[in-house]
Amino acid sequence: MNGLDWIAITLAGLGTIGVGVGGEEQKVDQIPLLNIPWLVLSIVILFVLLNTWLHMYKKQRREQELTGPEVIEEIIYGLESGILFGISSVISKMGFVMSEMGFPKIVVPAAISCSVCCSAVGFVYQTRGLKHGRAIVVSTCTSVASIVSGVVAGMIALDEHLPKAPTARFFLLLGWFFIITGVILLVSSTRLIARLPRPVQKFLKSNIERTHSIRRPGSARGKDPIPTTTIHTSSLHLLASPTKEKA
Repeated sequence: MNGLDWIAITLAGLGTIGVGVGGEEQKVDQIPLLNIPWLVLSIVILFVLLNTWLHMYKKQRREQELTGPEVIEEIIYGLESGILFGISSVISKMGFVMSEMGFPKIVVPAAISCSVCCSAVGFVYQTRGLKHGRAIVVSTCTSVASIVSGVVAGMIALDEHLPKAPTARFFLLLGWFFIITGVILLVSSTRLIARLPRPVQKFLKSNIERTHSIRRPGSARGKDPIPTTTIHTSSLHLLASPTKEKA
């Protein structure tokens, strides 16, 4: 984690708080059922694009024989798991709202079942990201994607609107701006640092990288010498004596 990564995660965290502060309780009068198929289709297309990007990126890394965690993989897995978590919450709320509007009671357990399935698949994607990536990056992207997808899906499927109060709307839009900026910084932090002046690069360089760069040259000197075996001349004399007797 370099300094720019920490700045990006801080911005994403502040954006998450801003979205929470700017939210307000809204009463749902009707559910636009015609928008639900378009929402499902959009999510499927988004997942296809993300997985295609991830597959191409992994193939490129294998061709270049690169190993270790990569921020693109961490962000994609975090986004996919967060989207599923956000959709899960919207589905569960939709079931209760439809039940209150006079729909059959079966919609509640059906919605809860779909919500559990989405959450389970979301945990699968999150575990993939945590297996090979950094937990702080994957968890941050998961939280951000969960909130943003929940808000967007709520506006489409539950006919929710932006807050009417100017202060709440300001905090909500400011939170989204911080979230988007933080994600962009996470994706391009390495390239941005490479283009900055050297003093700024040294300032943003993490302590872990500094420690690694300091210890790496000395690691060869700190290794134990190759063990050697010493044979005394008396032992050599005893080993050679039977040969002389045979001769």
